[in-house]
Amino acid sequence: MALFDALLELADDHLVLGHRVSEWCGHAPMLEEDLAMPNMALDVIGTARSLYDYAGKVEGAGRDEDDLAYLRGEREYRNLLLVERPNEDFAHTMLRQLYFAAFMHPYWTAALTSQDETIQGIAGKAVKEMAYHIRHAGEWVVRLGDGTEESARRMADAVQSLSIYVGELFEEGAAEGVDVLPSRAAIRDEWLATVKRVFDEAGLTFEDSKFPQTGGRSGVHGEGLGHMLAEMQSVHRAHPGATW
Repeated sequence: MALFDALLELADDHLVLGHRVSEWCGHAPMLEEDLAMPNMALDVIGTARSLYDYAGKVEGAGRDEDDLAYLRGEREYRNLLLVERPNEDFAHTMLRQLYFAAFMHPYWTAALTSQDETIQGIAGKAVKEMAYHIRHAGEWVVRLGDGTEESARRMADAVQSLSIYVGELFEEGAAEGVDVLPSRAAIRDEWLATVKRVFDEAGLTFEDSKFPQTGGRSGVHGEGLGHMLAEMQSVHRAHPGATW
């Protein structure tokens, strides 16, 4: 079931990040972003749906995308610690988005040549969305990092706060040995090149953390994920089996 587990990791990454980004709806710093943020959230949640649907078919146990998204507990989620981090401020959110998109764009690009046609199809849509997310988030990182004294301080704080979660991006996890999915470790150089290009323009410095935080892939999460899932899953659990 290695493919199922690997698909679940990817799906959880996208769903949790999508929910975090959606929390900006009605709270973004300007009207344009109040429209952009929910659309970015829908991009990654749409990818999560496709991945959950395929994972359910691979598992063959009768679980569909809703079962996998709403009927698993915190310890059963296998998402990166990075994507579950609270939004904090807009600098944290944009940097988190840049880190994730800078990884997923080359990942989905590599997946375009997968021998699995379903993965190819998911990658074909996701790679275009991640290219936009890199551009959008990258522009904000530059704008804030090279902006006022206050915005530069907040962006520098975000770099320091999120650096410890970067290393987990490149852990193979359940995907190790699954030949229809790209190697995560092989993405690191391209990821770093994208991040450094943005950081150079923003006047920021990237440094690898000496003490990276991991555990998300094995179900060890921060307290915030449990609260987030309780909110996200409340309606489905309150009305099991309900349909429109």
